[in-house]
Amino acid sequence: MNGGGRLLSELSGREKPAAEGGKPVRDTFLIYGSPLIEEPEIREVVDTLESGWLGTGKKTHAFEELFRKHTGSKHALGLNSCTAALHLACVVSGLKPGDEVITTPMTFCATANVVVHAGATPVFADVEKDSMNIDPKQIEAHITARTRAVLIVHFTGRSCRMDEIMRIVQKHDLILIEDCAHAVETSWNGKPAGTFGNFGCFSFYVTKNVVTGEGGMLVTDNDEQYEQARILSLHGMSKDAYKRFSESGYKHYGVEYAGFKYNMTDMQASLGIHQLGRLNCNWERRREIWNRYNEAFRDLPCITPAPVEKGTKHAFHLYTLLLRLERLRVDRDTILDALAKENIGVGVHYLALHLQPFYRHTYHYHEGMFQNAEWISERTISIPLSPKLSDDDAGDVIRAVRKVLTWYEKGEG
Repeated sequence: MNGGGRLLSELSGREKPAAEGGKPVRDTFLIYGSPLIEEPEIREVVDTLESGWLGTGKKTHAFEELFRKHTGSKHALGLNSCTAALHLACVVSGLKPGDEVITTPMTFCATANVVVHAGATPVFADVEKDSMNIDPKQIEAHITARTRAVLIVHFTGRSCRMDEIMRIVQKHDLILIEDCAHAVETSWNGKPAGTFGNFGCFSFYVTKNVVTGEGGMLVTDNDEQYEQARILSLHGMSKDAYKRFSESGYKHYGVEYAGFKYNMTDMQASLGIHQLGRLNCNWERRREIWNRYNEAFRDLPCITPAPVEKGTKHAFHLYTLLLRLERLRVDRDTILDALAKENIGVGVHYLALHLQPFYRHTYHYHEGMFQNAEWISERTISIPLSPKLSDDDAGDVIRAVRKVLTWYEKGEG
């Protein structure tokens, strides 16, 4: 079917949703965030298994070098998660009790949890309603004598306003940590996300744009902090297992810090090497689906993602719809359940973090403090966006979203 005919088919008619007794758009469930794994990764993993070296070794170091070149950073350290990268960034930055770190409430809990684990205090600042990224004006408004760092998130793959943020952190002599879990391809005026501040922290979780199952990367240009992070990432030992047990001969290690178990393995790197090699073609496929969604949803009771800002590159990691609740007869969670009954996997990114029980009770946050984050939190739905999606899969997502939102729109159904 040509593009115009396909779109006409997607937009036509009204159907009773499965939640109301209708027939689901799919017979099988479309998993949210299912990754595209191809033969090169599979062969590389098999090769790793047959090599007998499954831990941190040559393939991890090869992946680190490829990623270092991708970002243009001086150093890249492969880790078992983005959470590990964020925590190490906090630790080697010297954060301590009494220090405050300004961050966003519109993020996964790991972003703020690592600040707590480093002994510092997370201080939330509200987001921009359209970009859903932390508002630079709100960053500046929350700076106190105790502020030591700013931890930003390039949300859904959209770059934060780096010109303004860099002006603020330089003016106040603050550490800048970039959470790039959504932002492997993201750039601002040609400069890659993760390379503006002191540290960039990336995720290779199963739903991310580069997948190693679990995994992360820390990038930095600081020689001393990189070396400290590298040692801390493996129990604080001066020599990793590969250097101790490889053909170059046994090397004794010294425990220089009370470190962590954060190292990446060659099993993970075997996936990442080839995932990184297909970064551009996978990005193009997600952009194609993104544009198709934008066209299909523009007349529905929802807000599609804001246009990509001139001079930036969006990673197209998450496609988030913001429901126009004033035009619907039901709340967001009813819509989520209805889409699931159509056999379409969905997500919520995210429930505002300051309203989660730990942050409410520990730091006395409450409703009404960050109105934009709360407004987004009540309305947001993420729908499947993966290079693994076929044209038919994307069409099923479109049909389901249109079917459900049209049915539950006020005055309909």
